Amino acid sequence: MHWTKIVGLVVGAAALLGLGIILGHFAIPKAADPPDLDLEILDTVMKQLDASRIRENLRELSKEPHVASSPRDEDLVQLLLDRWRDKDTGLDSAQTYEYEVLLSFPSPEKRNSVEVVGPNGTILHSFQPGEKNLTGEQARPDVVQPYAAYAPSGTPQGLLIYANQGSEEDFNRLQAQGIKLEGTIALTRYGGVGRGAKAINAAKHGVIGVLVYTDPGDINDGKSLPNETFPNSWGLPPSGVERGSYDEYFGDPLTPYFPAHPSSFRLDQNNTPGFPPIPAQPIGFEDAKDLLCNLNGTSAPQSWQGGLGCDYKLGPGFQPAGSFPENSQVKVNVYNSLVLRNSSNVLGIIHGAVEPDRYVIYGNHRDSWVHGAVDPSSGTSVLLEISRVLGTLLKKGTWRPRRSIILASWGAEEFGLIGSTEFTEEFLNKLQARTVAYINVDISVFANDTLRAQGTPPVQSVIFSATKEIKAPGPSGLSIYDNWIRYTNRSSPVYSWIPSMGTLGAGSDYAPFIHFLGISSMDLAYTYDRSKTSARIYPTYHTAFDTFDYVEKFLDPDFTSHQAVARTAGSVLLRLSDSFFLPLNVSDYSETLRGFLQAAQQGLGALLQQHRISLEPLVTAVDKFEAAAAGLLRRISALQNSPDPLQVRMVNDQLMFLERAFLNPRAFPEERYYSHVLWAPRTGSIATFPGLANACSKAQDTNSGSEAWAEVKRQLSIVVMALEGAAATLTPVADL
Repeated sequence: MHWTKIVGLVVGAAALLGLGIILGHFAIPKAADPPDLDLEILDTVMKQLDASRIRENLRELSKEPHVASSPRDEDLVQLLLDRWRDKDTGLDSAQTYEYEVLLSFPSPEKRNSVEVVGPNGTILHSFQPGEKNLTGEQARPDVVQPYAAYAPSGTPQGLLIYANQGSEEDFNRLQAQGIKLEGTIALTRYGGVGRGAKAINAAKHGVIGVLVYTDPGDINDGKSLPNETFPNSWGLPPSGVERGSYDEYFGDPLTPYFPAHPSSFRLDQNNTPGFPPIPAQPIGFEDAKDLLCNLNGTSAPQSWQGGLGCDYKLGPGFQPAGSFPENSQVKVNVYNSLVLRNSSNVLGIIHGAVEPDRYVIYGNHRDSWVHGAVDPSSGTSVLLEISRVLGTLLKKGTWRPRRSIILASWGAEEFGLIGSTEFTEEFLNKLQARTVAYINVDISVFANDTLRAQGTPPVQSVIFSATKEIKAPGPSGLSIYDNWIRYTNRSSPVYSWIPSMGTLGAGSDYAPFIHFLGISSMDLAYTYDRSKTSARIYPTYHTAFDTFDYVEKFLDPDFTSHQAVARTAGSVLLRLSDSFFLPLNVSDYSETLRGFLQAAQQGLGALLQQHRISLEPLVTAVDKFEAAAAGLLRRISALQNSPDPLQVRMVNDQLMFLERAFLNPRAFPEERYYSHVLWAPRTGSIATFPGLANACSKAQDTNSGSEAWAEVKRQLSIVVMALEGAAATLTPVADL
């Protein structure tokens, strides 16, 4: 037979076969979609989340220091892979994603130090920043010495001044009092502004070196004696030093907007923006007391005083009758270095049964500064327990979610959210197109009093629904929701009294998801009663005292608060991955927008009117959004009576994509990664749309024709456009 006839017969047969498959596809009745959220499965998961297993997870995770890229950090990568590939309790798949990132470490040969130097150059006193070995865990060779990551090396020397929290306003206040700042060393305390901002602000005023300490008035409610602090209480001991990243940006410093692969474009390592321009070093408050309580000069303002038991003075230099000669100077010796290291994310996948192209992502970082029992291992221990329970159901064949679940262990978070940011850069388009929501559990337990939840408005409803069904730890018998509302609450025009949800800044791995990708995000933890302590965070944060015994003795002895967070996060995860309709209430954004609008009208309206700028377009845009959100809720309600799968999918996409509608990558060109017009950093004093507030703050003392007022008009247009775009996202899809 001629070869052309053979080809023709083969092609014809293939065409008939293909047609048969297509006809069969549409002729064979489809299996019905799985039912909505299975309450029996939810109940099973809640019951199987085991506090004792979380305890053992934490014991294993925190038994050795595991700073990013260290051998122990790599051991934990393998531990996660082994758990998520287990034949009985594992997930569908697990793999690593490796990035080559720029990290900063102190020299192992020359320790950073702080010295008091006499007029003739004699070293009068030397502080070796480091923690005392109070429990036998602080003297291990793998405990990284206290340092300011990304601060440059150097040995600046000068008269000492006290600059409170190191804000721009603090340095301006010192200068206004006639204190010469050029060539000085500034002693600052944690709080107020970010770590790196203290050095950046100082350098603007000619300061050549910065010391940073944690004041017992800010962390220990004023308690500072050894018998009042760890290991005798949860308080920070006098030698405790908070380590941390002093980089102003997040993500790998050399590859902004690119994943940190060897082939990616990199900035010049010697000219990288965001790093402190001058040497900086953190110290303990016992060393800070020796310096600060011997300072000369006028007394600091009352708001600058702290818990060291002396009158804080401003300097410069030391008192004539103090512990050090009057003309003594302080020398800061910093021997940090930058190094390229490989750091891995570990991802575990559960494939969705119906919508595998829709992702619910649950993340927690893995690396710590030292043992990291609270930060981040309390969160990782919860993550592993949730994955064990879900993996067991998966392997038994009794459950598979409607949508895909991605469990993530991020690397190098402590150096600036590096692992999560690189992941969002590498998979930007896929994640924006497919991700329903991001759940973050970094520190799962700060203390054992109440839930703390932060998030964008649409996730409020699913958190509330979950917490109403879970018993709070302790003898009260209340639900987590009812216990939460006792500690922190607010009046809502829609719901009356409800728990207060916090907003998301850039303190953990949710930042690139909400600010860069516009994905509805949340952060969950158990925390302390703020009416009983003024601690800005748990006291041993980022120190060598953040150990398993610290958690077990002072934070959560029976691990029921860890279990409560596991149940809350697990319930939210199941509700987002299994519910037929996504449990995201977009109408809750209406309340936020209306509040922002009223703040703008009351706080900025008169100023804008003076410059002939009307807020009417903004009023109209908020009205449009409220109408569109209410209309979508009505359509969802109607669909629930006869839920057509295609219609439900379209509605769910509208719910999912709402957050993306608030993105404008040109809104804040000076802010790396920030493009969400509602949640960008706000420097203006009015609690309204951040771009508008910031622009008005800069323009208020300029004339109407200035560039500053042109920027106000631009920011107003950006907000109006975002709200109108968000409203359009929620209108029926057939409407343009």
